[in-house]
Amino acid sequence: MDMPVISECSVDDCAYNREHACHALAITVGDTRKAHCDTFFTSASKGGDPDTTGRVGACKVANCRHNAQYECHAPGITVGYVQNEVDCLTFEPA
Repeated sequence: MDMPVISECSVDDCAYNREHACHALAITVGDTRKAHCDTFFTSASKGGDPDTTGRVGACKVANCRHNAQYECHAPGITVGYVQNEVDCLTFEPA
């Protein structure tokens, strides 16, 4: 199984974001209730691999229709703000 790509991230202040692209090798999404990007954090410097497009390594949101055994099966995801929280915008309730 290939890990889903992060097609876009609109969270410019994330340490892994460069020009609306995620450069973390893999992110973790969610807790048991919400589809937060658990990998999000701010930093004065940028991190990740600039030659890599981020992917979803794990998803803890069991009630998402794209989730099977805590693995994301969406072809790709988008990350952005929902109000003031950084979330997986591809989340769909099962």
